[in-house]
Amino acid sequence: MFQKNILIVGLGNPGAKYENTRHNIGFRALDSFVASELGSANWKTWKDDKSQYIKTEFLDNTVFLLKPLTYMNKSGEVLGEFARFFKIKTSEIIIIYDDISLDLGTVRIRKTGSAGGHNGVKDIIRVLGTQDFLRIKIGVGPKPHKDMDTSDFVLSKFSKDQQTIVNEMLVDTKEAVVEILKNGTDTAMNTFN
Repeated sequence: MFQKNILIVGLGNPGAKYENTRHNIGFRALDSFVASELGSANWKTWKDDKSQYIKTEFLDNTVFLLKPLTYMNKSGEVLGEFARFFKIKTSEIIIIYDDISLDLGTVRIRKTGSAGGHNGVKDIIRVLGTQDFLRIKIGVGPKPHKDMDTSDFVLSKFSKDQQTIVNEMLVDTKEAVVEILKNGTDTAMNTFN
């Protein structure tokens, strides 16, 4: 079970162009968590607008929510700086991001693993020097056809027909975070995986 400082990082790209794209589901998950669990908490900028963050007390922990604004491929850079500055251990970090290998509607919790082709996670592994960090993967795939460019797919928006499933995934992700903080990772994995 977590204690003291917890850093929850949602991955995405900054700017209106990327809002509501598959690749920004990590940002949306944090916004959903804030809206349902924290009420009116306000995002603050950190380090020359390299990120937005919220610091709050939640379930007897100091919880930091972080959105890196350095674009997906450099997500690790600001995460590493932030974790060092606030003295947050790798074991106290949760990364939330999109996964095209999981069907839309699926949420999976993992304690470790490769980047699986995800450039944001690849950069985080490079900066932290380990694959051993907690992650919540949100299914946004698969691609409609195998020849479609992966970048085009993850930067595309969800259809209107998919919004109900997306909203349910965001609720599941929020509940997974709460379960991890309340009862620990293993219990959360048994519940959500």
